[in-house]
Amino acid sequence: MTAPIAKPWLFSQPDQDPRTATGRTLRWGIIATGGIANSVSKDLALLADAEIHAVSSRTQGAADAFAAQFGIPHAFGDDDGASGYQRLLAHESVDVVYVATPHANHFQITLAALNAGKHVLVEKAFTINAREAAELIALARSRNLFLMEAVWSRFLPSMQRAFEISASGELGQVQWVNADLGFPAEYSPTARLWAVKDGGGALLDLSVYPLLWALGTLGFPQTVSATGSVNDDGVDAQNALTLGYHHGAQAQLTSSLLAHGPRAATVAGSRGYLHTIGSINNPRELTVKIGFEAPRMEHFDVVGRGYSYELREVTRCIQQGLTESPVMPLDDSLNVMRLFDGVRAQLGVTYPNDAH
Repeated sequence: MTAPIAKPWLFSQPDQDPRTATGRTLRWGIIATGGIANSVSKDLALLADAEIHAVSSRTQGAADAFAAQFGIPHAFGDDDGASGYQRLLAHESVDVVYVATPHANHFQITLAALNAGKHVLVEKAFTINAREAAELIALARSRNLFLMEAVWSRFLPSMQRAFEISASGELGQVQWVNADLGFPAEYSPTARLWAVKDGGGALLDLSVYPLLWALGTLGFPQTVSATGSVNDDGVDAQNALTLGYHHGAQAQLTSSLLAHGPRAATVAGSRGYLHTIGSINNPRELTVKIGFEAPRMEHFDVVGRGYSYELREVTRCIQQGLTESPVMPLDDSLNVMRLFDGVRAQLGVTYPNDAH
């Protein structure tokens, strides 16, 4: 499907406290005021060299309430002439924006942000499809602006350690990976998780996390086989992906909006295996067992809610004049969207954005 990724996806300074300043203070704009924006903003406030300078929402009341909660000096809602995010992007003092809207809005808002000369961190999934992703990446590169998809788990100490163990050879040659993530989400055709217009479904919202375990240990696959349950609205309620590799390795990944699962990942090699304890998007313990030896447990704490690590990476990269993260390069985001396009074709899932 694609060339293997460069492995491992590791920080050069994995033990650095993400709260510690690495350069000049950046002024952030937060676009949207939902749950993920709230959680990320709490961690952003922990960084010594970050200032939340502005926030936007569809209503002025929501923007004002969010601004009051975080002590943000500028709040923008929709008015007769412009949307809240357009008003925020017109604010010259904002250096970088975090786009926390539903998936289907990522392309339009990120496009506007890049055209306004802002660096951008955009929530996962990066876009609805690979066509949108390629256009944003080309624009960011042409304008010499930083752009990154907010796959926060990729930066966590536990994930970094798991990738390090896998790459070290301690497990031998990795032969298979198994990972799942799911929960029963209450159905509503207008809820973000289920709405076709928002890019709802298990694939774009959840599958990035099980996929992360396969990509971080085996790289991008050569084959992808997908099955799933698609509801009457055309949204995938759950899916199962089987990834195949030229050297014979394979990965089985499950994502579900219908059922609770163990939320666990296992990486199995010719010498031993690694297993997670705690949800796979933020595991707090790793079990490593080599052959018939006694298992070794490694425990991990996180700063804040865990988003601080990706926020430190964005901040550091912009301070150093980088236009993309070496830990989360743009080509990886593009290749994931290509993979998801292929999965959706197999499942029969389409979104309004696909027709644009």
